[in-house]
Amino acid sequence: MRNESFGIETYSPYQDKDLEDINVFDGGDLELSFGNSESTLHDIQDETAKILKDGKIPFMIGGEHSVTLGSVKAVAEKYPDLHIIQFDAHTDLRDEYLGQYYSHASVIRRCWDIVGDGKIFQFGIRSGERDEWKFAKEHLHTTKFNFDGLDEVVEKLKGKPVYFTLDLDVLDPSEFPGTGTPEAGGVTFVELHKAIEKISQLNIVGLDMNELSPVYDQSGQSTALACKLLREILLFIYK
Repeated sequence: MRNESFGIETYSPYQDKDLEDINVFDGGDLELSFGNSESTLHDIQDETAKILKDGKIPFMIGGEHSVTLGSVKAVAEKYPDLHIIQFDAHTDLRDEYLGQYYSHASVIRRCWDIVGDGKIFQFGIRSGERDEWKFAKEHLHTTKFNFDGLDEVVEKLKGKPVYFTLDLDVLDPSEFPGTGTPEAGGVTFVELHKAIEKISQLNIVGLDMNELSPVYDQSGQSTALACKLLREILLFIYK
C-alpha cells in the first residue's frame, strides 16, 4: 500500500480536505516474529503501547485480521472501558481454528475475552459457524449484511473510548476481490465511506485496516481502493 499510495491524490473531494493539512506519522513496517503467533501479537502490542505513550492514535495497516488482537490489548490497557466497532464479512468468533487459539477466525473472540459482554458492535457480517452466531447473539451486538442501526450505536457510544477494526472483506468482491476470504453480498465503497464518516464522530482511540491481499487481484483494483479508503479514514479520524 505504501508503494501504490503514491498514485493517490492527497486531496479528498468527498471531504474537501487534504492530507497535507493534517499531522500523520508513518512508523514504517514492524519487524515481526513470523511463525509464532503469540510472539507476533506481543510485538504488535509493544509497538502500539509505544505509540499510545507518545500521545498518538495508533492506526495499524495491513496483515490478516489476527493482528488486531495485539493492538487491542495495548489500547485496552490504557482505556479499560474500551468498546470495539468491527466492520467485517465474518463473525471471527471461533474459540479456535485449525488448532490455533490465536487466528484470524478467532480474533474477535479473543478481543471479547478482553473487553467483555456488550462492548463489541459488528456490522456487515454475513458468514460464520452456527456456534459463532449463537455466541454473538448472547454476548455482542451483531448486524447482518449492512450498517443498519449504526446511527443508534454511534449515539450510544459518544464519549466512550472506541477501537475501530476494518476488515476489507466487508466490501463486496465485485468491488474488492483482493482478499483472502471474499464473501458475496457485501457493501459498496460508498456505503462503507458513509459508515466510517458516522463513526468518526466518536472518540476513536485506536484503529486498524486489514485483509488486503493483492495477490488475489492482479488488476490492482483492490489495492487502489484500499489506498483511497486509507486517505479517507485518515482525514476523518485525524482532525
